Order: sequence, then structure tokens, then C-alpha cells
Amino acid sequence: MDAVRQICAGLDVHQETVVACVLSGSLEHKPKSEIRTFGTTTRELLELQDWLEERECREVAMESTGVLWKPIWNVLESTCELTLANARQIQKMPGRKTDVQDAQWIAQLHRCGLVQPSMVAPQEIRELRDLTRYRRKLVQQTTSEKNRVHKILQDANIKLTTFMSDLFGVSGRALLDRLVDGEVLEEAEVRQLVKSQLKKKVKPLMDALNGKLLKHHREMIKYHLEHLKFLEDQIGRLEEKVQALIQPYEEEVKLLDTIPGMDRTAAITLLAEITPNAAKHFSSDAKLASWVGVAPGNNESAGVKKKLKPVKGTNMQKGSYAKRHGQTLEAATELATISGG
Repeated sequence: MDAVRQICAGLDVHQETVVACVLSGSLEHKPKSEIRTFGTTTRELLELQDWLEERECREVAMESTGVLWKPIWNVLESTCELTLANARQIQKMPGRKTDVQDAQWIAQLHRCGLVQPSMVAPQEIRELRDLTRYRRKLVQQTTSEKNRVHKILQDANIKLTTFMSDLFGVSGRALLDRLVDGEVLEEAEVRQLVKSQLKKKVKPLMDALNGKLLKHHREMIKYHLEHLKFLEDQIGRLEEKVQALIQPYEEEVKLLDTIPGMDRTAAITLLAEITPNAAKHFSSDAKLASWVGVAPGNNESAGVKKKLKPVKGTNMQKGSYAKRHGQTLEAATELATISGG
């Protein structure tokens, strides 16, 4: 293999240790190898940074080992040109295997330019991605809490959902609060609590409220409503933070929002996943689809194509969220290119 880098390093990352191998020397000759093991605390990672600087090593490659690579990346990205490698693509030949040999192998591949870099978003986009993913989890939890309330009402034979399209709107929550308090609702009071078109359904609502609501039911509904209020407050706080982080990328969000079926929330989530500079990392929509995990590779031998499963990815990457909103990866990539990504 022909070398293309005079000085580079390979890191074999673990939870408690990082084995670093620095290769240096002329491109025409066998390189000199220096190997050292560091811990993974911040102080020890700073020692790794100093060790690399002393050897004037700026080009460093490492495996994408779960989330263990992230703290190392955060420390070294200010002084090194980092390359994050897919572990499947740099597997060593079967045989003896040690941490030192793994670090040497990664360094050797990087020296010869054989490590294909993985896409790593800038710090602010990584933060935005954390927020959008957590927001999605909280939204899923709110849906679960609402479903639990629906289930309890059915158990108590309270048929509000028969006449109300949104049980958790202003009118629905007002009625639920009265039920939780154990009050006996009269027709006049129900008429005051409900809004708009529901005032025409007061008599059916009275029949729907005439169930067998036990003390246990009221307590359970109260627990769920309190948790639901907490989740909604958390989502509101997250939304404020997301809107602050997305300000520099308003133009890109507006472009993504032009895709049929896409709303602002979906546009921000998509932007956080593929980054505003998608065209810089993915030269075509096919490569983006491959990274997302919706394009299985080829496995053909003797004219026979074998079935392959797509790689595992997040729900957002898999496109389930995207399909519900009608957008396509091709359109997203094209818009990212137009925006100057």
C-alpha cells in the first residue's frame, strides 16, 4: 500500500482506555511507530492531545465505537484533523487481535489514505440533533399518557371521545379537571365549560359523563394529567432552545419547508439529521440514502444476487418520519445543494 501521509495516528477506543499509535517517516520507507495507552478522563485525554502535538501529529483516525468516540472527538477536534471510521470498513484480517494491533492497523490504513471518513456534524448541529431527538421522545411520551387517559375513561364508561374530537383541548381538559376533583357536573356547568360547537352537544355530553368513575379512576387520571403537563412544559422549553439554535439556518429551513407535506418541525428535524451542509458530505442522493440506511448494498456472485438487509439507523434516518410528511431524500439533498451546503 502506498503511503500518502508522513505523520498520522490511529486510536483504538474503549470505555476506560485509548490506545494511540503514531506513524511517522518518509513516504518511501517503513514508518517509525510510537504507541502509548491513555485513560479516558478529561485530564488523560488532554495528555493524549499534548502527546500528539509534541509529535506534530495532526491527522488522527479512530473507530466509531458506540458513543465512546465522542469525548475524544470533543477534546481533539480543536488541534487535530479527525477522521471517524466505520468499524465494519476497517476490520482487520482474522487472527491475533490486541488493542495495540488495532491501533497500528487504523494508523496504517490512515497513512495510506484508506479510511473513509464518516459524517460528523458541527458542534452546534450535534446539539440541535440532541434536542430534536429528545423532543421527539417527549412527544411520544405525551401520546402514551393521553392513550392511558383514554383507556381509563373507557374502563369507567365515560364516553367523552364519542362527542369530542380532541379530549385534551380546552373543553376536554376543563371537563377532565372537574372529573378528577370528584365534582358532580350539572348541565349548566358543562355548558359553561365547553366552547364553540360543543355547546350544541351538551345533552349528549351529559349522557357521556354518566359513567362509573371510581376514586381509583380519578387518581389515575390525575397522575397522568400531571405528568402530561410536565411533558408539555418540557417540550415548550426544548422548543425555545431549538428555535434559538436554528436561527442561523432559517434560509435552509424555509427551503426544506417548501417540500410538499413538510412542516417547520419536520424541516428542522431533517436539517439536524443530515446537517445544513449535506451536499458537502454526500455528493449524491444515492450516497445520502446509503448513509441513512434505506439503500442496501450489493452482494452478487456468479450472477446470483443475494438478499441484503439495510443497516440499522434511527427512526428519523430510516425515513418513517419523512414518509409521513411526504418528503424525499432526493429533494432534501437538492435543496441542501441550492442552499450552498
